[in-house]
Amino acid sequence: MVRELDERKLKILKAIIKNYLDTGEPVGSRTISKDTDLNLSSATIRNEMADLEELGYIIQPHTSAGRIPTDKGYRLYVDILLEDKTQEVDDMKNILIEKADKLENLLKQVAKLLAANTNYATMVT
Repeated sequence: MVRELDERKLKILKAIIKNYLDTGEPVGSRTISKDTDLNLSSATIRNEMADLEELGYIIQPHTSAGRIPTDKGYRLYVDILLEDKTQEVDDMKNILIEKADKLENLLKQVAKLLAANTNYATMVT
């Protein structure tokens, strides 16, 4: 998926959506500044929020309010969550395949050792 947002804007958008889902209240720059590890000033966050608003990811319900996500913002948030989960599943699948290969090789080696030490035929299925 091609994204028009840099990493900082994505983190701010995710923080806005998460906070809004938790509280149901518009989210201000000060809240984002306090609740995230971005180490940005409220003014910098307000500038990034203005960009997110211009791009259609958030809106400001009235002049003195914080921001709330739009449908476009929610869609991107869900896409990011799905992307993250898909990557996690792929990583787990690769680990399991690697472990299964190692287990198969281990069992073959055990069978060879048993055969060599007992002088009996062994079979791994």
